[in-house]
Amino acid sequence: MSIHTAFFALVYDRSMARAEEAGLRELRRRLIARATGEVLEIGAGTGANLELYGPDVLSLTVTEPEAAMLRRLERHVRERAPHTTVLRAPAEDLPFEDDSFDTVVSTLVLCGVADQPRVLRQIGRVLRPGGQLLFLEHVRSRDPQLARTQDRFNWFNRLVVCCECNRPTLDSIEAAGFEVGSVEHGELPAAPPFARPLILGTARRPQKANAPSPHLHGTTRTRSREAP
Repeated sequence: MSIHTAFFALVYDRSMARAEEAGLRELRRRLIARATGEVLEIGAGTGANLELYGPDVLSLTVTEPEAAMLRRLERHVRERAPHTTVLRAPAEDLPFEDDSFDTVVSTLVLCGVADQPRVLRQIGRVLRPGGQLLFLEHVRSRDPQLARTQDRFNWFNRLVVCCECNRPTLDSIEAAGFEVGSVEHGELPAAPPFARPLILGTARRPQKANAPSPHLHGTTRTRSREAP
């Protein structure tokens, strides 16, 4: 664990507080309200979504790859959602069998993963046929001028908040074989202009067996733990 990632975990909740109060919390609430069945949240961070899951969720599993974030996540699970299962695992190698979940949730995660296409294949693998991906991500702007600004500032965004501000994530979701449903284009509250473009929406793993398969083989199971 680097000093940078440890510091980022330490200040994450405080640094996001203004955005949460300015509307991000409401965007999370609207998205998470759609979660049903057996649910997996990837890159759960410190657990900002924990209290938003409703009665339609039969079970909740959350993953987080960074040890410093994981410690805070585990504490928040004990305080807010004690029946949640917590695992340390990267989204690129999810430690679950195929067809394990009805819903996968990704909020401000796909901008920061090392291999976005691989993550999306893993999500498709662990979703059951017809299962849904719920996403809230800041993305590359549809405005060419702002997109060029994002390209210029992407190095700074990586340095400060450990993610990419110019990824065409919606295109990547479609390329991974998902059937995209509703998508809202908006702005990430209280963010600098180059990091504001945002999408909130749903996509499904196709029901048909002959649809493009998002499966990825060779998954390795990692250490897991259930919170008390």
